[in-house]
Amino acid sequence: MKKLRLLSLLGMILWTAPLLAGPEEKSDAGARKILDRVDDLYRGLSSHGKMAMKVKTEHWSREMKIEAWSKGKKKSLMRILSPRKEKGMTTLKSGENIWNYLPKVKRVIKVPSSMMGGSWMGSHFTNDDLVKESRMAEDFTFTKSFEGERDGVKVEEVACIPKADAAVVWGKVVVLVREADGQPLWIKYYDEDLELARTMTFSGFKKFSGRLVPSIMLIVPADKPEEFTQVTYLEMAFDVKLADRLFSLRNLQR
Repeated sequence: MKKLRLLSLLGMILWTAPLLAGPEEKSDAGARKILDRVDDLYRGLSSHGKMAMKVKTEHWSREMKIEAWSKGKKKSLMRILSPRKEKGMTTLKSGENIWNYLPKVKRVIKVPSSMMGGSWMGSHFTNDDLVKESRMAEDFTFTKSFEGERDGVKVEEVACIPKADAAVVWGKVVVLVREADGQPLWIKYYDEDLELARTMTFSGFKKFSGRLVPSIMLIVPADKPEEFTQVTYLEMAFDVKLADRLFSLRNLQR
């Protein structure tokens, strides 16, 4: 599974002198706003919530309930609540590092760099997906590729192409949002040969802590369309008070 690492920085003139921008520059400014909003969709100063994750592969399927905390972009903690077999397994992200706690053997294991591309808890997310703090407006150039109506909904589409010196694996990323509120409908990731690699779709829009977000996120790999990972947000609170000690190796084992 390829990692999710996106983002690109547009010239500051789009922000410091918007009245002087031409039509094309204004279009790019609008595209950047869309990308930033999607990147910040589930981010706040901090967050705490519970989610259900269902994973289906060719040979098996599993469901888990997870409690998660985050603070800023560098700290997160995810603890499995069920099923009983995995209960208590915990993942801590701090900066660029990830540790897993395995309660059955009472061991804390740091995920080595060689395993960053591996699956997280058997899902279609990778360990690297958890660590990357990329933003779609920094490693890619971008432009609005469509604006109009699809399936009776007014939408805006932004196409992102990686910069030549960007350390990214995707050859192209395309984002589709609703024009009315900027909520994402899907994100498509293409490999270096511009072949579709995976699609992430969003649905079940709800308000949590007064913030409208998709409560359901679905990832489907293009080469195995019968497989998927679905995350359903059950509870979510943003900008809650969380102590730094929550995101510590000591707390990882509790």
